Amino acid sequence: MVKKYDVIVIGAGPGGMTAALYASRANLSVLMLDRGIYGGQMNNTAEVENYPGFRSILGPDLAQQMYDSATQFGAQYAYGNVESVTVLDDQSKLIKTDSDEFQTDVLIIATGSQYRKLGVVGEEEYSGRGVSYCAVCDGAFFKDKPVVVVGGGDSAIEEGTYLAQLVSKVNVVHRRDKLRAQKILQDRAFANEKVNFIWDSEVTEIVGDGQKVTGVKLHNKKTGEDSELATDGIFIYVGSEPMSAPFKNLPIMDEKGWILTDEKMQTSIPGIFAIGDVRKKELRQITTAVGDGGIAGQESFNYLEMLKDKQR
Repeated sequence: MVKKYDVIVIGAGPGGMTAALYASRANLSVLMLDRGIYGGQMNNTAEVENYPGFRSILGPDLAQQMYDSATQFGAQYAYGNVESVTVLDDQSKLIKTDSDEFQTDVLIIATGSQYRKLGVVGEEEYSGRGVSYCAVCDGAFFKDKPVVVVGGGDSAIEEGTYLAQLVSKVNVVHRRDKLRAQKILQDRAFANEKVNFIWDSEVTEIVGDGQKVTGVKLHNKKTGEDSELATDGIFIYVGSEPMSAPFKNLPIMDEKGWILTDEKMQTSIPGIFAIGDVRKKELRQITTAVGDGGIAGQESFNYLEMLKDKQR
């Protein structure tokens, strides 16, 4: 049996929860679908220091507060691994998950992005055995041991500084000779005696003993020198990729899979909106996802009102 809602939000991160809040507050029936726990990547963030209203708050705590707010006007949350979306003849949208089918006039895509992998030998083999993409999740396993952090953006430097509280040494490997992270994050890292920087270098292989990671092979792009660095763990932060596979049959994304929208979060298909990290934009932060969500939630109401006007 197909279940029907006025608005369905795929993804329950900060953007999705905000969209659900705004849409349900407008007295619309709203369902949030997510293949994991609500909160998205906030659940993997130790401290959030750049969200207005909080000097500092744990990521999971912020996720819970947002969820409580998002559901106060009747928005529902359900587990669902979305497999496909089809636009029907009447312009409603049919959403198929691994166990259910849903129909809605308004679809808000808030599926976010995922960490990009290095694609080097040993990465898959030692995933979960020394290779990690989440310092908050796995940092405690490396207490008083040396680790490598790959990357030079906000995530790499912020998580590297977090790891320095736990491990004996953090070697940050970056392919350039300067960081892309915000200055405040750079200053903290440079001031931390446990954080060391290896510039102009790339990880070419992750090595281990068959059970766990024991080191990484490095290549210096400027000198051409190859070397091996002993380490117990490697944390990879080299960018992200959109989680837009379920919508690949829809003409709403660019060649890399980022979903294109206008300033109202509307895609090229009427009644389909996209918000947060899955959308093509420059800054991907909790604050920008929340802003996107507020706009899409309100525009959902406006779109449904327009449909009613046409039917009169």
